[in-house]
Amino acid sequence: MSPTSNLPGIPAHGHVTFLGAGPGDPGLLTLRAVEALARADVLIAEPDVLDVVRVHAKGGVDTPLPPTTDDTSATADTTTIRVAANLVMEAARGGKRVVRAVSGDPGLDTDAAQEMLACAAEGISFEVVPGIAAAVGVPAYAGVPLRDSQGADVRFVDARTASDRCWSEVGASDGTAVVSTSLDSVAAAAGELVAAGRKPDTPMTVTIAGTTTRQRTWNATLGTIAQVLKQAKVLPSPDGGQPVIAVVGERSAAAQRDQLSWFESKPLFGWRVLVPRTKEQAASLSDQLRSYGAVPHEVPTIAVEPPRTPQQMERAVKGLVTGRYEWIAFTSVNAVKAVREKFEEYGLDARAFAGIKVAAVGEQTAAALIAFGVKPDLVPSGEQSAAGLLEDWPPYDPVFDPIDRVFLPRADIATETLVAGLIDLGWEVDDVTAYRTVRASPPPAETREAIKGGGFDAVLFTSSSTVRNLVGIAGKPHNVTVIACIGPATAKTAEEHGLRVDVMAPEPSVHKLAQALADFGSQRRAAALDAGDPVTRPSERRPGSRRRRTAP
Repeated sequence: MSPTSNLPGIPAHGHVTFLGAGPGDPGLLTLRAVEALARADVLIAEPDVLDVVRVHAKGGVDTPLPPTTDDTSATADTTTIRVAANLVMEAARGGKRVVRAVSGDPGLDTDAAQEMLACAAEGISFEVVPGIAAAVGVPAYAGVPLRDSQGADVRFVDARTASDRCWSEVGASDGTAVVSTSLDSVAAAAGELVAAGRKPDTPMTVTIAGTTTRQRTWNATLGTIAQVLKQAKVLPSPDGGQPVIAVVGERSAAAQRDQLSWFESKPLFGWRVLVPRTKEQAASLSDQLRSYGAVPHEVPTIAVEPPRTPQQMERAVKGLVTGRYEWIAFTSVNAVKAVREKFEEYGLDARAFAGIKVAAVGEQTAAALIAFGVKPDLVPSGEQSAAGLLEDWPPYDPVFDPIDRVFLPRADIATETLVAGLIDLGWEVDDVTAYRTVRASPPPAETREAIKGGGFDAVLFTSSSTVRNLVGIAGKPHNVTVIACIGPATAKTAEEHGLRVDVMAPEPSVHKLAQALADFGSQRRAAALDAGDPVTRPSERRPGSRRRRTAP
């Protein structure tokens, strides 16, 4: 008997969770799936599925990958499946908590079913966390409801395994057919349905890369789908073709897709947007861009380094603890980070701020302080800048302010606006270099080529330094790229570097800037539809074509 088998609550083997990762959009994972991923010791999935689920796994989770190969034969597929099953069983036998993630829903995955049977045969406990099947999720994202008010019958067909009898039954039905196939085989599937009795003019939609920002949908009929794909220049692929979901039927609402296509009609759908900020700085901005359908790409243009002479910072932090200051003012997330790191070096925490008033410029700076355990006493009520902070900063009053000194930790290249303003208000200021900003290393060659060659649809510039540094480390964005600037000073710098500014934020806020870009995208889309032109991304325009400038 196993030495652990008699211990209460500890099984002789591990546990396996068969988890559905959905059709591609990471946001479609269920709450139960996220919980299971957070507890996993081992996470096993094919690379495309792993990219969807790994973000929710705990640090250090083991992720052995089944082998990948360019061989698309049945023998190669069988080998990959067998190796994945062996990985699952080996980890479970070792007492690990295993998550086996599959695309779509495990209940529709025959390989997952075989692995469940193997677990049952060995007495390994397992559970199933359902996921959204591609056959259901993709039509929803394509704006194609599967049932109408009359409650039409819905048939699901996997064209790769469908028998002649299956095609005959679906062809004889007048209900909606949802066909899982490949882009190279979709015309053949349409032919099977026509041969089985469906009319050639039956409406049909075909969607590739469903639920992702690469999604693309074509409207056609069973008789015209081959010609539609040919006109769209969809070429045969050597690997057998991309997976697609096709919806066929008179009552599938395919004719209403122009009104129901909520996903592909997002204002920045599929746009590759360059964000010249670090991943930490860009987190909320990138989330906002994704909500508009964009694909953000963060490229740091500056690197943060300690000050050359740390003694000034050390004296200021010690003075903060000993009561030298009435106020401390943070103007950036990096300033918060610098002070926090110095606190941790001295074994201090947020309690050292007791009795000191704290000011912060910008919502991200305030959020960084709150994460540190410090709630700011003063945040500008208007413009989130040094000038906005001065508008709300109280003048020094010797009756109510026992101390007249302000600690201002900031970058080595910061302007003197805040210091001069505080002095005018009667305060003494310890203006301390908390960190230095230097130009970041160049991004990878692929990114540099995309910037210069028009591979990005837009770039967001949040300061003059981001303009100078991006051009310095990666080159000037191509003239088809939409240039969006956070304010007049940044726009002036962009124009000095030969860039045409298309979008300007109505106020200096990164989130207002993203909204302004989304508004630009909406106007551009509406203009194309009104003119009867196809809706394209800026990067899809031919080099040398002229752009119309819109008012900020």
